[in-house]
Parts: sequence; C-alpha cells; structure tokens
Amino acid sequence: MTANDTGRIVANTHHALYPGSFDVVTNGHLEMLSKALKVFPKVTMAIARNSTKPHPLFSIEEREEMLRDATAKMGPGIEVASFTGLTVDFARSIGAGVIVRGLRAMSDFDTELQMAMANEQLAPDIVQIFFASSPQHIFLSSSLVKELAKHGGDLSPYVLPCIAKRLRERIANL
Repeated sequence: MTANDTGRIVANTHHALYPGSFDVVTNGHLEMLSKALKVFPKVTMAIARNSTKPHPLFSIEEREEMLRDATAKMGPGIEVASFTGLTVDFARSIGAGVIVRGLRAMSDFDTELQMAMANEQLAPDIVQIFFASSPQHIFLSSSLVKELAKHGGDLSPYVLPCIAKRLRERIANL
C-alpha cells in the first residue's frame, strides 16, 4: 500500500489474492484464475481453513498439491498457499492489494457482497474484484463435482484429469 501524489492510499494492484476452500478445484476455479491473470501479474490462490466447512474431503496439504498440479501449465505468476484467520489479514501479509472472487449466480452475489462490505470495513486499502463465470460454469461447484464422483458420473467437463483421478481414488476409499 502506498500513497499517490494526491495523498490517497493506493492498493498494490500487482498482486491479487484468490481465496477459497478449493475442495476440489474445478474448471470454474481455474477460469477465475485465468481471468485474474489477465489483469494481475501475480495471483495467489489461497486455501482458507474454513470453519463453516468443517469436514473437507481433502486435507489442506492435499488441496495445495492439487492446486499446484492444476495450475502447473497455466504459466508464471501463480502461487499457492493456505491460511487461517481473516482473508484481509492474509492479503496484507503477502502484499496483495486485491481480493478476487468469482460469481456464478445471484445467490453468490448476495453472499459475496456481504463479505466484500465486511472486508472493506476491516481493510479499506484492499480492493475486492468480482469476475463473472462463463455460462458453462454457472452451475458448477465443488459439491456438485463430489456428488457426481460418488455416483460414477463423468467428471471430464468439470475438473482436470489429475483432479478427477484423485477424487475418484478418495471416494473409492471412503
């Protein structure tokens, strides 16, 4: 965060934080990352230790590994991390001046707007930006993908093969 010549505080817009639970990472998540990389030279995908989702299918370490696998061919500028606590505090700790979130439908907007307003109160120096999902990903969620996997559904339109393989292995061992 720096002050410009007008004395206003300016966020570091060279580094964006894309937080989420990513249990499992979907093509929709990767679409949001791709959009963010068109705007920001550096994007950190960070797994939030989310107390509202107490029983993840994969551990934090496994999700970090899957994110690295899924983003390996997307080019430079991508970092993977995890954090506990407030998203804005983590953003500051890594020097990210922007938080990126994806919107699929109006139901996402209601939740995301509430979070954005709270974040703005906590950290007015950090900007929140929303990217709209493309039509083929509007309905896509990690929960849907996990449910499809449980019932032997085709995962290829929704996750990369490396993610589908890990998901099928995990479900087979439940």
